[in-house]
Amino acid sequence: MIGPVDKFGRGMRDLRISLTDRCNFRCRYCMPVEVFGPGYRFLPRENLLSFEEIVRMTRLLVPMGVEKVRLTGGEPLLRRGIEDLVAMLASIEGVKDIALTTNGVLLAHHAEALALAGLSRVTVSLDALDPEIFARMNGVGAKVERVLAGINAAQAYGLKVKVNAVIQRGVNESEVLPLARWAKENSIDLRYIEYMDVGETNGWKLDEVVSASELLEILSTEFDLAPRDPAYRGEVALHWGHADGSCEVGVIASVTRPFCRDCQRIRLSADGKLFTCLFAANGHDVRDMLRGGAGDDLLQAAVRGMWRVREDRYSEERGIVHRPKAEMSYLGG
Repeated sequence: MIGPVDKFGRGMRDLRISLTDRCNFRCRYCMPVEVFGPGYRFLPRENLLSFEEIVRMTRLLVPMGVEKVRLTGGEPLLRRGIEDLVAMLASIEGVKDIALTTNGVLLAHHAEALALAGLSRVTVSLDALDPEIFARMNGVGAKVERVLAGINAAQAYGLKVKVNAVIQRGVNESEVLPLARWAKENSIDLRYIEYMDVGETNGWKLDEVVSASELLEILSTEFDLAPRDPAYRGEVALHWGHADGSCEVGVIASVTRPFCRDCQRIRLSADGKLFTCLFAANGHDVRDMLRGGAGDDLLQAAVRGMWRVREDRYSEERGIVHRPKAEMSYLGG
């Protein structure tokens, strides 16, 4: 089967699957506690796709071009039995890579089982090493030591680890160099993320963005870095390698250097909606089709039709067009 291409000639390569809209953190750039407080209504359990439904959709998307699968949330490690899902996905012919994005607090408990199940790698969100800054940013006072323990456990069980850090002006730009030093000492690839206007609740302001150029200028005061070419079409981060070859530093510059024209990501929300962009407002419901007896051919035809009319390029249009966006905690980062 030949995979569909959208209106800009982009194929479908990466599938991001949100397992839950719940999270045990309340990071202000994603789930501010004023909005996602005790009274917030999360998705009912019965609305979540079952593992079997997730696996079926994944199996149908592989012939269309999907090779990489990433499990996200919310916090995906809150989904009970996640190791079983990883094993089920690993059994699908054509899936070449299974990754997980997590805040890392529960990772030490799950690392061994995830590795045995077939997880390829893990990306851990770590916005600060300073305990006070980290506790303030995660909104629940979580301790950075637990995240570091999770990273150590993942490495011990053979999982490749990357670390992501969202840098927000006036909040944690002082952590840029400490994070880079720590990552280099531990031979961990580190990616900084420009603070983005995800969802409608994080109070995003352009002047709070620490740009890729600024980040590189800060790093160049201490490190000898050499740029490398993208490893494949659609690689979202700009990368630089340390001169000694120990590891890489990257920047995901969605705000100042949009990469929409090469985006090959499709997202499946926890309640069974397919989204063609992180900044989209609405998805295409496949849960009702899955539960209503739709055959494989009908489901694939629906996805192909959806993808062929895709023309998302929000980051290139930022500041020009204004439209509502789904929350990242629901859609998956």
